Formats: sequence, C-alpha cells, structure tokens
Amino acid sequence: MKQRLNVAKKGMPAMKSMYGMGTYLSTSPVKKSLLELIYYRVSQINGCAYCLDMHTKDLRELGETEQRLYVLPAWREAPFYTDRERAALAWAEALTKLEGAVSDEIYDAALKQFSEEELIDITIAVIAINGYNRVNLAFPNVAVVGTYKPGVHAVQ
Repeated sequence: MKQRLNVAKKGMPAMKSMYGMGTYLSTSPVKKSLLELIYYRVSQINGCAYCLDMHTKDLRELGETEQRLYVLPAWREAPFYTDRERAALAWAEALTKLEGAVSDEIYDAALKQFSEEELIDITIAVIAINGYNRVNLAFPNVAVVGTYKPGVHAVQ
C-alpha cells in the first residue's frame, strides 16, 4: 500500500473532537470491561487490525479470559456471556452493520439490561469505535499493528 497522509499530524483538530467521546465515556456508569468488549467486537466486524490488537491487550489487562476473546464472534452460541453482555453486543452489531433502524426486539432487550443513560453511552461507544476503525483503515500507516501498549491511548 502506498504511503498515506499522517492523520495524527494533519488531522489533529478533527481527531481531538473524537477524543472527546472517549473522555465522556470514561465517566460512564457502563463498566470499562463491557465497553472494551464492545470495542473489540465492533473492531472484529470492521476488520481493524490495530484496534483488535489494542482492545485485546486492554481486555486482558482487565482480566478477560482467552476463551471469551476467542469465541466472541460466535457469542450468540456461547454459554459464557451474560444477558447484559449479549444485549450490548446485539446493540453494537446492529449499529455497526446498519441495515436500517435497529429492531424493536434488539432495542427492547437492550433497554431491559441498561438504563436510558447507559444505552445512550453504549451508542456513543459504538459510534466512537466505528469512527476510530474507519480512520485506522483509511490511514493505516499511522497506527502500526502490534505496537500498542495497554492503557497508552485506549478509547476510554
């Protein structure tokens, strides 16, 4: 792939606006481990290698098991995700794949597990990671896969 512009340098004003979402989410009542699980799943769907590396490392730092990380693409069939995690993952997938409006079934399941504030925060988290995935896929020469150190610049 040919060299592309360095979005971290040329696009810093735009990137700072994205960082604001992470700052906001760092105060969310939604557990960081659940947010990281969402970031990881969305990054799997989008195929963002840098984000997969980052969120795998951050999840491990938070105590996530290898088994749950390996099986996450098939979370619907796996017995070791909670109802709350399942609702969040279904919500995240629906917002990432966007085949029209999120179904009432997915919305109702999410609202059964999360407060209105939490559901809004999860939505913002999905928007944020989708944005970061797209920036990294558009300008892959900036974020070198495998170089991330846990906690350095994770989406909060």
